[in-house]
Amino acid sequence: MQVENRFLDDLARVANGAVGALSGVREEIEALVKQRVERFLADMDLVTREEFEAVKEVAAKARIEQEALESRVAKLESTLAKLDPSPPKARRTRKTKEAAPTASETPPETAK
Repeated sequence: MQVENRFLDDLARVANGAVGALSGVREEIEALVKQRVERFLADMDLVTREEFEAVKEVAAKARIEQEALESRVAKLESTLAKLDPSPPKARRTRKTKEAAPTASETPPETAK
């Protein structure tokens, strides 16, 4: 019986060592996979949640300000329309003059 106990004890030690070794391998594989995933995500140039939330907040504020300015412009246009009932004139834009020859630049006509 003593032989069987020694054999079982040795077998238990070997199994225990194998489980410990496999546990270490598993931890190494997990660390490598985590490192690869982090590198992959860093290469994708993704933004962090904090950066995204900050930009989202700035965009929301800009939209609120834009809507306020739109209503302000509408009020000012209605006030202006009440003061001056004539239709608004089209804005003048600068037009480039085509180069028309001046009197000094025109070639003299030759008589036939």
